[in-house]
Amino acid sequence: MDIQFDLFYIDRLSVFMLILINYVFLFVGSFAKTYLAGDASYRPFFRYFPVLVISLNILVISDNVLLFLVAWGMSNIFLGLLMGYRSQWTAARASVILAYKTFAVGWFFLAGAFVLLSWNTGTMSIQKLLTLPHLSTVTIFAMVLIFCTAMTQSALWPFHKWLTSSLNSPTPASAMMHAGLVNGGGFLLARMAPLYVGHDSILTVMFVVGLVTAVVGTLWKLVQSDYKRMLACSTMGQMGFMIAQCGLGLFPAAVAHLCWHGLYKAYMFLGSGSAPQEKRYDLHYPITLRELGYASLFGLWGGFLFTLIAYGNLDKLDTRLILICVAMMAGTQLVLPIIRQPASASWIRGFVVVSFFACLYGLSVGGVELILEPLDLSQPYDLNVLHWVGLAVLCFSWLGLLFHKSPVNLSTYPKILQKLYVMALNGGQPHKSTITTHKKDYTDR
Repeated sequence: MDIQFDLFYIDRLSVFMLILINYVFLFVGSFAKTYLAGDASYRPFFRYFPVLVISLNILVISDNVLLFLVAWGMSNIFLGLLMGYRSQWTAARASVILAYKTFAVGWFFLAGAFVLLSWNTGTMSIQKLLTLPHLSTVTIFAMVLIFCTAMTQSALWPFHKWLTSSLNSPTPASAMMHAGLVNGGGFLLARMAPLYVGHDSILTVMFVVGLVTAVVGTLWKLVQSDYKRMLACSTMGQMGFMIAQCGLGLFPAAVAHLCWHGLYKAYMFLGSGSAPQEKRYDLHYPITLRELGYASLFGLWGGFLFTLIAYGNLDKLDTRLILICVAMMAGTQLVLPIIRQPASASWIRGFVVVSFFACLYGLSVGGVELILEPLDLSQPYDLNVLHWVGLAVLCFSWLGLLFHKSPVNLSTYPKILQKLYVMALNGGQPHKSTITTHKKDYTDR
């Protein structure tokens, strides 16, 4: 059987990712140049950092499975070197070892998937793999392995521990990690999307796993007291939502989410030093039913605008409905603090704000849909029972937060809620080996 060796392939997805990667690289690199000035590890950091970016650039244009595997592995290796560039710090070394173990599992999953696909089709070109018909059990197993790789890379539950334990990393490394490498699962699934089209059962499993991670990560975020740990749990939740969008067959929406979340989280990490000085506002929960009903009208309007701009029309009830409902909930949540103000014209401000952000979100999703249209990556499919259950979980979780009244004393909670609170608090903790408990550990070899 002849094996073909095409190395590179540049399409619209590749160009999109190249722009994002290098844009983040320039800004994070500029920040790091000042942030690490005078640091003893300044030179090693800037030896690893460009190689990491080169590896990522090669990754997104790779068409050969061997080159893709090498670039994937090198990217993770150099990410680990940046995470633990203070090698004298025991906790930093432990966090790198934990990350490498997780990345190695994902790499072997991906290698196994590519071996199966190449053996089954007789080609090592990724583009040719994607254009051939795939109906065999071998291909389905390969698809599951690829999804498992995405889970490890994007820190989905239960592979999340490496991310929540990575907070020993210097701030520029954290920014690059959360804006780039952790999004690799979304890129991988978008690149391999043609394999999954028509396999609704696998996509539904992908949706469920992503949704569970989104809910769990968001819950863990809410109970954190450490700012960077809160950001890590937030990233875990956002990665879950990105993978859930892939599971809905809405791969362009997942790519849009990957882009905007990456830029936002890089900004949040680069500004994490000033976060404790920021003014915080009390949203005065719980709300009333009347306020929820009033805000929901704005949410419905936002959902309508989003649908109109992103999809033009919704000719049937398919998986796009889940994303539209999320947009409606986001619009309702956004307008609540505005309409609860005593000002007489608060509804005008609420209308303008919801309209603006609904249009912005619609343009981002619709714009990426348009850019990637030749790749035919948007493949919504019919809703099933698990989609409706997942939507109900999202709605009830959201409403539970809105109508929840924080007690003065935790002991006033029912026992079951106290246990859930402690489980959430413990679940978001880093691995014990990555925690520095004494100042001597900062210099311990």
